[in-house]
Amino acid sequence: MSNKSRESDGSAGNQSKSSSQPSNDSKSDGLGDDSLIDNSNGILIDDGRTGSIPLRRQQILRWNGWGYKDSGFFYDKQASVINFMGDRYKIGGKTLPYFKSWAEKELAIDFSGETFSGMPFDETKLPKPILNRPFLEALHRSGVKFSLDGGDRLFRSHGHCLHEIFSIRSTGTVPRIPDVVVLPKSHDEVVKIVSLANEHKVVIIPFGGGTSVSGGLECPPEETRMIISLDTSGMNKILWVDHENMVAHAEAGIIGQDLERELAKHGLCTGHEPDSFEFSSLGGWVATRASGMKKNIYGNIEDIIVLVKMVTPIGVVEKNCRVPRMSSGPDINHFILGSEGTLGVITEVSLRVRSLPGCKKYNSVIFYDFENGFHFMREVARKKLKPASIRLLDNKQFQFGLALKPEVESYWERIQAYFKKLYVTKLKGFQPDNMCIVTILMEGETKEVEVLESQLIDLAIKHNGLVAGEENGKQGYLLTFVIAYIRDLGLDFGVVAESFETSVPWDRCLQLCTNVKECIIQQVQKYNIPIPPLITWRLTQMYDTGACIYFYFAYNYRGLNKDPVEIYTAIENAAREEIIASGGSISHHHGVGKIRKQWLKDTISGAGVGALRAVKSYLDPNNIFANGNLLTSKL
Repeated sequence: MSNKSRESDGSAGNQSKSSSQPSNDSKSDGLGDDSLIDNSNGILIDDGRTGSIPLRRQQILRWNGWGYKDSGFFYDKQASVINFMGDRYKIGGKTLPYFKSWAEKELAIDFSGETFSGMPFDETKLPKPILNRPFLEALHRSGVKFSLDGGDRLFRSHGHCLHEIFSIRSTGTVPRIPDVVVLPKSHDEVVKIVSLANEHKVVIIPFGGGTSVSGGLECPPEETRMIISLDTSGMNKILWVDHENMVAHAEAGIIGQDLERELAKHGLCTGHEPDSFEFSSLGGWVATRASGMKKNIYGNIEDIIVLVKMVTPIGVVEKNCRVPRMSSGPDINHFILGSEGTLGVITEVSLRVRSLPGCKKYNSVIFYDFENGFHFMREVARKKLKPASIRLLDNKQFQFGLALKPEVESYWERIQAYFKKLYVTKLKGFQPDNMCIVTILMEGETKEVEVLESQLIDLAIKHNGLVAGEENGKQGYLLTFVIAYIRDLGLDFGVVAESFETSVPWDRCLQLCTNVKECIIQQVQKYNIPIPPLITWRLTQMYDTGACIYFYFAYNYRGLNKDPVEIYTAIENAAREEIIASGGSISHHHGVGKIRKQWLKDTISGAGVGALRAVKSYLDPNNIFANGNLLTSKL
């Protein structure tokens, strides 16, 4: 008999109250309780269930930038230094003495000038809602909670693309926002909402963690029907855990950090840890075909799911049993995976789980240059070695990581740092402007980790690498969670930045990186950008046949008369064309959304697009899920 245990939702975590929020008193409008459930510390979701992210997200999260309000980089003008505020992250509350000089060197930031942190929230600037009264009245009678509050609507109007955040900071809004936020707390309530929306011709845009970087949450500005943001975060429970079959069943709105924390109480984990792990949702992972930093041993999301339940306008799509594999025609999980909110609402997911690893260990290796590091990574993949995470950072990212090191606290630490640098640069001949670093995380049983680490070190030495130790590896891994905060600091000082990624065969990796860099440099010259840009990349996930390359591109738009976001978009599109021409994919784990759908036909063929349209037409004949992702909004 399987051992299933009922599971309550996650505990609150580390929260702090803040009065700075884009919110006003909700207005009943004669429709009953349309406000979000709230309490003094902002974490009550409903009927006693709690989670790390409240429904009124603006209480603890930035409405016009990334992450928590109490965390982030800021420039202390009086001390002329950059700090990281808050205590949620390891570098929190520490002075970063090298970061300012790095930013001045790489991006020519003028820290003496005035900063602009964005427009204050002003509900009068928001687009007026389109209200479908019969739908709202029917929704109210059904008992499903909803909100007409301007701050709630604005918060769910966007993800984290550069153009979205830039628009909100510049104008206080985006061109079109949801007209109402609907807040189901169960699969059955989602069934009611979808049925009513189909009956009353109301558009639904599912909203999970709000971390989309593909334009996936944008409301199509030409849409004249009422748009509802269906926020799944009230559906955040682990419903049961099956220890015998190693499966857990959870509601799709649960946030990554809550899912892992609650599974850990059972000695289990999924191991799925994307960069947005703190804020992204289980349903969002499925909808975008997400990948995690530890995919080498735990797999990508498609390797982890056992069963997916999705509500469509014509009914619920799901398999009839939770078996490890079945041969029953095309796998329906795989047209739900990557559907990006165009077919229905993902409500529940069964996941393969594993026992928590008995040992977790970090390490790092420095290489003379990126090419040496690349050949090491290629051999690691060829020999099928499986560290949980292994990432190769180019020289620019290596230097960036050094710039984020906090101030050395003691005389002895200064001496140690000096001799380490002397050994690497003087005695071994490594050049600061060439060398790169590989960061490694190993998980498993202690003996397995010891054997794996020995194998990796032997390979590193074979490729002339220098073992750089556990602390550098740990810092490199954990910095992943704070990198996204840097763009907000850059925007304060006139720098636009974004990331984009691709999947590429091994034999084309190095040339693709060179080609993309040259393409961006040519585009920067074409648009007469006077200050040299920052172009950097890392190799993040490995497969037998290829790897994921993750690019960052930033430039200082001081002195330009043209819209910096339009220029950025044109340059990134040119870089994307170069990626495809060099043998790469349009995306590895960020999905397609709106910003990449122009390349979808060439990626999966015209017949493939036709098949997607046929599925869409059958499941959603009234185009209720008209977010405009993947395909054009008109069928």
